[in-house]
Amino acid sequence: MSEQIPAVVVTGLGAVTPVGSTAGETWDALLAGRSGIVPLADEWAGGLPVRIAGRVTADVPSLLSTLEYKRMDRCGHLALIAAREAWTQAGGPETDPERLAVVIGSGYGGLDTTLEQARTLDSKGPRRVSPHTLTRIMVNGPAAWVSIDVGARGGARTPVSACASGAEAISQAADMIRSGAADVVIAGGVDSCINGLTISGFAQIRALSTRNDRPLAASRPFDRDRDGFVMGEGAGIVVLEREDHARARGAEVLGVIAGSAVTSDAVDIVAADPAMQRRVLQKAIADAGLTGGDIGFVHAHATSTPVGDRLEAEAIGAVVGHSVPVTSTKSLTGHLLGGAGALGAIVTIQALRTGAIPGTLNLDNQDPDIHLNIVPETARGLAATAGISNAFGFGGHSASLVITAG
Repeated sequence: MSEQIPAVVVTGLGAVTPVGSTAGETWDALLAGRSGIVPLADEWAGGLPVRIAGRVTADVPSLLSTLEYKRMDRCGHLALIAAREAWTQAGGPETDPERLAVVIGSGYGGLDTTLEQARTLDSKGPRRVSPHTLTRIMVNGPAAWVSIDVGARGGARTPVSACASGAEAISQAADMIRSGAADVVIAGGVDSCINGLTISGFAQIRALSTRNDRPLAASRPFDRDRDGFVMGEGAGIVVLEREDHARARGAEVLGVIAGSAVTSDAVDIVAADPAMQRRVLQKAIADAGLTGGDIGFVHAHATSTPVGDRLEAEAIGAVVGHSVPVTSTKSLTGHLLGGAGALGAIVTIQALRTGAIPGTLNLDNQDPDIHLNIVPETARGLAATAGISNAFGFGGHSASLVITAG
């Protein structure tokens, strides 16, 4: 008789976002409808076509040692802070280091350091380039630093799949536990690249909102008047465990990663394939042993782009129906890129735990072509036992996580 596949449970949550320094603060802000999108006052932003973003306001240097702050890019800073929060909530699970792993995805890694050190090289010469440059710009840096912090020797992996990176990391981590490769995995995603290059690049393809004079109204998923997403930064981290491992040590189970799926469109480097968006939802739900009718809540990827929101809405309606509550917290945080899918998972876990759904800010006039039950403001009394969180990225990357109540 084959051995039963172990259930994968969540025992810790951590987040550093534009609306909170912790997962708890972030959740409270989302429920309160507090936006973290602000004007960019930096001198370098003055001539940009887009001058708003969702910035982390946490006092990052105070949360790390001087050496940690010096040796890491901001991307690593945020991941380590969120991972420590999640690890602490989980109770610092004692396990064989060979059975402890880290999977943290990122779309751009230490891009700020790359730009900073390139300027130093050009203006001051090679001898002024920081000796920490290479380890700060590595996309795998956040996963590596977290693995060192907790002594994880079961692998330190880094999915790089644009805005699907964080969700894909959680999917990979769950697969490691289900396959028997690990007992505990710290997983999630991070990005921090609010700079002139990324903003200019996204602006050139008309992906960003240009509501510079109204930052709080700029990110408006599913709204008729949406005009693009708002760049954000942040990290979302979860601690996953084999269920019997967590139960044996008396850990609180916050939720269950019941199923997941990762697909690739193989069509276009930017444009999404609606058929594959439907497919990833279907595969994730089937992996959980559920049907579309079992899903009681959807945290949509919905970034506030005119085409992207509509395509995802069509996929959601086709797979789980048009009456299920749907929200997108990017209306409050902006788009965390590689961190977005992980934060979406955390929001889904919290919604199932508490029975509350954060609203979608700025839904003043729902797009008449989007036939979904979008939650416009915080709703309470959710009775769902299963939810799904989506993440899609340039390159045709798609990831969906099915989460059930603990």
